[in-house]
Amino acid sequence: MTRIVTREWVIRRRLATQRLSSAALPRAADAVRLLTCVQSQDAPLAAHSLAMRTRTTAYAGVLAEQSAGGWVRTHILRPTWHHVAPEDLRWIQALTGSKVEGSMPARHRQLGITPEMKERGPELLRELLAGGKAMTRKEIGPAFAEAGLPGPGEPMAHQLIVGEVRSVICSGPPRGTEHTYVLVDEVIPAAESDSWSRERSAVELTHRFHAGHGPASERDLQRWSGLTLTEIRSATAELTTSPSLQSSHPMESVECQGETLWFDPSVTARTTRDHTAYLLSTFDEAALTYPTIGFTRRSREADRTRLVSEAGGGIVVVDGHDIGTFKRKAEAKQATVTIRPEVDLNPAERDGIAEAAEFLAAFHELPLRLVFA
Repeated sequence: MTRIVTREWVIRRRLATQRLSSAALPRAADAVRLLTCVQSQDAPLAAHSLAMRTRTTAYAGVLAEQSAGGWVRTHILRPTWHHVAPEDLRWIQALTGSKVEGSMPARHRQLGITPEMKERGPELLRELLAGGKAMTRKEIGPAFAEAGLPGPGEPMAHQLIVGEVRSVICSGPPRGTEHTYVLVDEVIPAAESDSWSRERSAVELTHRFHAGHGPASERDLQRWSGLTLTEIRSATAELTTSPSLQSSHPMESVECQGETLWFDPSVTARTTRDHTAYLLSTFDEAALTYPTIGFTRRSREADRTRLVSEAGGGIVVVDGHDIGTFKRKAEAKQATVTIRPEVDLNPAERDGIAEAAEFLAAFHELPLRLVFA
């Protein structure tokens, strides 16, 4: 019989599984591999999310790991930015990319992107980036326009996404604050996983998700990956009935609030860094992944409608509860962290939040200016 657990048990285990409260991983790249795909449209706070989980605690160190090839930044799983390990890019794109591309035709018609243009875009990217060249979007735009393809703006962005989900392009070394593109085949060696069947890839992704994010539900995985529930349930059945997979890819389940949640029992789940508070980006994997059984909000009356659309901020978690929001502004001489609590805070809670804000300022290698708004 499936064991019934409390919401508090689930959240405590997730924080440890994601290495927020358990032993820090050696490198930021290790956190990317643990989580498989790390949502990253807010690039500085995505880097901070990695720093919270590892011993690479400065922004410069995270960027250095990325520049050295520790991971790439690309549109994958859902049509938004993610960090992903190079060796995982092709098999995940082969599994999920067709669904992403299949969601685009209506918008492409609105943007004037014909089927012929959509096919010409990846070919032009192969020509432009051949020979190890890295180019920014601003540099690619005029070449697209000269070739008769939609130039800078949303139309070109959609064509670049097509190139990404087809594993033609991915991110290159950051050029200051600008993102560059390179050819996948020139920077990522071929791997045995490139030829996996769809079924094997679905099994692998299902286990990897629960190993890095568990305890989590099938619907959490569906939202995160874009896979259908049929594919997910088939993969889960394979993982829990195949003797060889049970040994190499262990899975256990618990029940919480009527939902079945899956996790890998072999993954570290011991709390060794008992932080009172966390400042989690809106898109942090611990904040965004669990729409049903996530952090309990102490105040549900507060208006959060603008939170997802704003960069540079997220939620404040204290003792496993979502108690408000924060904004971060990194300037030349200081990092200003503004806390907007939605409930009254006691001195210990304020101290815990201050400690989390100090870490965020130190991540930017700046002194902290902390404001409780």
